[in-house]
Amino acid sequence: RRGGPAHSTRTIVYGMYETAFTPMYDFDYAAAQGSVLLVALGAIAIVQFRLLGRQMIDIGYYSLPVVGMTTLFAGMALGLQTYAGFSRFSAEDAIAKVVALGITRELGPVLAGLMVAAGRVGAAMAAELGTMRVTEQIDALYTLSTNPYKYLVAPRIIAGLTMLPLLVFVGDIIGIFGGYIVSIYKLGFNPGVYLSQTWKVLEFMDVFSGLVKAGAFGFIVTLMGCFHGYNSRGGAQGVGAATTNAVVSASILILVSNYVITELFLTI
Repeated sequence: RRGGPAHSTRTIVYGMYETAFTPMYDFDYAAAQGSVLLVALGAIAIVQFRLLGRQMIDIGYYSLPVVGMTTLFAGMALGLQTYAGFSRFSAEDAIAKVVALGITRELGPVLAGLMVAAGRVGAAMAAELGTMRVTEQIDALYTLSTNPYKYLVAPRIIAGLTMLPLLVFVGDIIGIFGGYIVSIYKLGFNPGVYLSQTWKVLEFMDVFSGLVKAGAFGFIVTLMGCFHGYNSRGGAQGVGAATTNAVVSASILILVSNYVITELFLTI
């Protein structure tokens, strides 16, 4: 059926893809992209692809259910709250626009970053590296003439930089679909009008700014997890403290950097 959930999901996925990856024929923009790509390729070259692939699966694939559930219900709650507030001054037709912009610009990257930091990746990295530190496994790597930064830290940071934007992009789609479900099946909106308003309000920079935030958050989460885990001391108690410090510091830095990046994009 053309107006059913399956058709709506395909429409949302296509619209998000078209919005995010519309080509920009600007020489300076292309040059900047090329520079970033060269730096990324140079960083990837110093790590083992097997270790990098393992971290990408752990950060990306295994975090997908957490991010998906979080953004789905965030989109649904945002739709309900927007309707309850906007109905006071007869502006209910703006729900689709608020949900689309709220998810892509703010809620998608921030919730994904916090859930990945507090729920899975940051804590797990700090605990794993902290255990390796207190059991002298990292010292053994030095003895074997193996660079622990190349073996332990670099794959995790590169995986965080690459996988969190993908998680956020998928989370954006799920979050917008959550708002769609509430608006259509609970609030009685017209499906075609809702989707049309969503794509009219979304611009490239809305999606792009969220993906830039995701990359920054991925770097912060993995850096804090590796830093606190690598420098943990004092046995099991030290590992616990390192895990707590990694989650707290990553969460605070995510919120601070979110404001900084938002301010930066609003001045462009």
